[in-house]
Amino acid sequence: MIRINLLPHREQKRKARIRRFAVMAAVFALGGVFIVGAAYAAISAQIAIQDERNTFLEEENAKLDKQIAEIETLKKERQLLLDRKKVVERLQSNRSIAVQILDQLVRQLPEGIYLKSIKETADAVEIVGYTQSSARVSTLMRSLNDSPIFEQPNLIKIEAVNVGTQRLSEFDLTVRITREEPEADTKSAKKGKEAAK
Repeated sequence: MIRINLLPHREQKRKARIRRFAVMAAVFALGGVFIVGAAYAAISAQIAIQDERNTFLEEENAKLDKQIAEIETLKKERQLLLDRKKVVERLQSNRSIAVQILDQLVRQLPEGIYLKSIKETADAVEIVGYTQSSARVSTLMRSLNDSPIFEQPNLIKIEAVNVGTQRLSEFDLTVRITREEPEADTKSAKKGKEAAK
């Protein structure tokens, strides 16, 4: 005998397929939400780490900026101290120049010349005096030129004058002072040139 199934089997299979599809859709939706959540959490963690790094770098940059400002201040203070040191060294070296000038004038002064005045300017000495003859002024100029602290004597004028009962020649000449640079300045200049190479 033939059995006929009168139950709506197609309807049951269709409901089973719909149920299976809903379960699979729910599983895939949950999987998608999990993947998106995991990706979001990972990206958020990386952003947080990068924010921490950025904050650290900004703090370190601020510290470096302060240190650079301090270094610039120290460089300026150092330069001021070096300038003061040079001024003191220059004053120290020039302190005895008046004594040297007078010493060299006494040593180089030929007989027959009498000095009336000596005036020191920045880098020269003006000498005014009397002489018995013009030749002695020439001798004085040659002696001054050979002196270790004088150079380039220049006769400004010479004229005949009466001094008391004597007939003398009054002369006016200038002579440059040779200033030696302090050894510390020349050594630092040489070191600077070597460092530049």
